[in-house]
Amino acid sequence: MTSVGFDLDMTLADTRAGIATVFDELSLRLGVFIDSAVVVARLGPPLEWELANWLPPEEVPPAVALYRELYPSLAVPATVLMPGAREAVEAVRRGGGRVIVVTGKNPIDATRTVEFLGLEVDMVAGSVFGAAKGPALAGFGATAYVGDHVADIEAARAGGAVSVAVATGGHPAEDLRDHGADVVLADLTEFGEWFGGWRNTAVVA
Repeated sequence: MTSVGFDLDMTLADTRAGIATVFDELSLRLGVFIDSAVVVARLGPPLEWELANWLPPEEVPPAVALYRELYPSLAVPATVLMPGAREAVEAVRRGGGRVIVVTGKNPIDATRTVEFLGLEVDMVAGSVFGAAKGPALAGFGATAYVGDHVADIEAARAGGAVSVAVATGGHPAEDLRDHGADVVLADLTEFGEWFGGWRNTAVVA
């Protein structure tokens, strides 16, 4: 069985519009300037890290709580699938594999997002970033991990998985290659063809 892990934001899900809306509302309620365009251009790291760019340390925890209160109603309904996302998940399942989503987004909102998009996955692991994703991938038995961030390459390494990078986030293909991705795809519309060939090779090996 060939199990595959996927990142969520800007890999499976285009969350930019929804996240921008939440940050705009957060900015309004807190009376603090937050440039939501800058925020969504660098999605990937934990929410706490992003808020630390705009708020003093003692104000970050309550801002996190407010953000998560707002997220289900403002962000989830504005989320759309990335091109090829549904087909990529279905390709793994059609090949007899299992799918795990491993993301920096908190598990509750990650699960809400996956369910809203109608993606059939076996497990969601949240609130992990970079190499900290490794245990979830290894425990699930993922043989490949697909993500858009250079930190997702580190995640794949930590989990003993093939790193498949998609140039759909803030990192262009060249950066992903330079960081050591095993495979670089323009987007998930290219995943099915790659996966079919790689899976056959892996089975033979």
